[in-house]
Amino acid sequence: MYFNFFLFQLYPYIALTVFIVATWIRYDRDQYSWNARSSQILSDRWFILGNNLFHWSVILILCSHFVGLLTPETLYKSIISPAHKQLMAMIVGGALGVLCFIGMTILVLRRLFNSRVRATSRTSDIVILLAVYVQLIFGLATIPFSAQHLDGVEMEALANWVQHLAILDSNSFLYLNKVGLVFKIHVLWGMTLFVLFPFTRLVHVVSVPLKYMTRTGYQIVRK
Repeated sequence: MYFNFFLFQLYPYIALTVFIVATWIRYDRDQYSWNARSSQILSDRWFILGNNLFHWSVILILCSHFVGLLTPETLYKSIISPAHKQLMAMIVGGALGVLCFIGMTILVLRRLFNSRVRATSRTSDIVILLAVYVQLIFGLATIPFSAQHLDGVEMEALANWVQHLAILDSNSFLYLNKVGLVFKIHVLWGMTLFVLFPFTRLVHVVSVPLKYMTRTGYQIVRK
């Protein structure tokens, strides 16, 4: 019980604290390292396909997770049942997951086996890429387990866990007592990504060039 309490009650808050504080410190003290370190200039073969498949699908996956986990039961049950919600998540999430897997596989193979890209890669670049890849595989692995029980109970348990963490409920971890191991691993690895986030190239995720929308005085350079 104490082990579960640490992993699913304390660790989420630890991960979130590290994510916010370390990201803030890095932005404040080391903005020159705040970039995606794109390697397209080194080799663009397969890069555009893999990059687009990965980024567009992962954005939609994250948005789906956000809506699915944080929408209160009282709001969605008048529209859709937990069972149908789970089925929709399996179909939509599975399709997006496959697209993301294809894109990530291209990027992983390129990062590891393209000599020019590998030579300019930092250890953190490879580590975070593989960490996200593993998390994606864990996510896809939850689909066959979900298919074994289509009543939506485990999805409700996961949503309740997240929502009760959000309101600082000290007994949130109890909602995961009967959740399958693959879901717990997926959750734990996801929280670990939050811990790794500030120390890797993932920080570019929170950079949105809003100033470009109102920027004036562009200089046109002709070739």
